Amino acid sequence: MTLYVYVDNSNVWIEGMRLSAVKNGLAKDIREAMNKGISDPSWTYDFGQLYKCICPDTAQIGRSSLFGSLPPDNDSLWELAKKEGFEVFTFARNAANKEKQVDVAIATQILSDSFQYMKPGDKVVLVSGDRDYLPVIENLRERGFETVVTFWEHATGKELKTAPVSFSPLDPLFDHLTRK
Repeated sequence: MTLYVYVDNSNVWIEGMRLSAVKNGLAKDIREAMNKGISDPSWTYDFGQLYKCICPDTAQIGRSSLFGSLPPDNDSLWELAKKEGFEVFTFARNAANKEKQVDVAIATQILSDSFQYMKPGDKVVLVSGDRDYLPVIENLRERGFETVVTFWEHATGKELKTAPVSFSPLDPLFDHLTRK
């Protein structure tokens, strides 16, 4: 079995900042953090630790891709991702400073890889909780490819937490993933 890994960096970071706000008392619970846009801007995650958690040493990796907005010049995450073997795909934000193209780029790459490279028994690991991926996941399932969604519990659509999707929450790993 070969793993094909796709990470939505911005969503991991944004939702991790919300969870950190709750853990640090900036919001009473995750609902308040989400509804009022409360986050902990000091929080960041250790990409290397995330990689180790989602890509065990024993796994054969077919492709690992990290997607997100163009980073600032001093951002080291993207270089670390490249060193860990990830292909990096960045996209410019729109005039309103909103992220664009990332979800569609991930979905397109997953489907393209499934037709070009994946073999029966291979598995997709998607690090994002957006329900927009459900049609892609259903297409993969129909063709015999398992998908594991790994993301923050509060930010994962309920359809992505039930069979036939395998869901693995990042929440228990929060302290492990938090950059010290």
